[in-house]
Amino acid sequence: MIRSVIRAAVAAGLLLSAAPAFAHATFEVGEAALGSTYKAVLRVPHGCDGQATHTVRVQVPEGFFSVKPMPKAGWELTTVKGAYKNTYENHGAKVTEGVTEITWSGGNLPDEFYDEFVFRGTIAGSLEADTMLYFPTVQLCANGEVNWIEIPVEGQPEPEGPAPGVKLIKAGEHHH
Repeated sequence: MIRSVIRAAVAAGLLLSAAPAFAHATFEVGEAALGSTYKAVLRVPHGCDGQATHTVRVQVPEGFFSVKPMPKAGWELTTVKGAYKNTYENHGAKVTEGVTEITWSGGNLPDEFYDEFVFRGTIAGSLEADTMLYFPTVQLCANGEVNWIEIPVEGQPEPEGPAPGVKLIKAGEHHH
């Protein structure tokens, strides 16, 4: 009797996790205040057509600086550093370069599970409020990849592989 209850609960759980909201790579927190530190929790919803994901690569956009990725057990973490187009202030110091790409590789995320990849950084106060900041992301699998790199355009249908984005709001504002 108990076994069938557990089986039913597991089946129900699987149906819930297949909800379309999980179809794209997204951030757990969808908005961030200008000039604030933002902890980006990137949710990778599934593998590539049934295959496990072994690499997740995130491109860091201009205006998101002093980036620190969080290491992940079982994954190798590497970053690419480069010059920023602009200079940013960080606690009175001028910042002209930093992490421009983060890669977690050598992992194994089966298609039927989702996982989170975490990094943090500062959102430049010079960016515009009420705009989206996108983080093009590529997911690599044994023989294939899923590209979340398309920047959605206002008034156009949503692209197949939209880049995960965060909405920028003025400091002190919160929309729910």
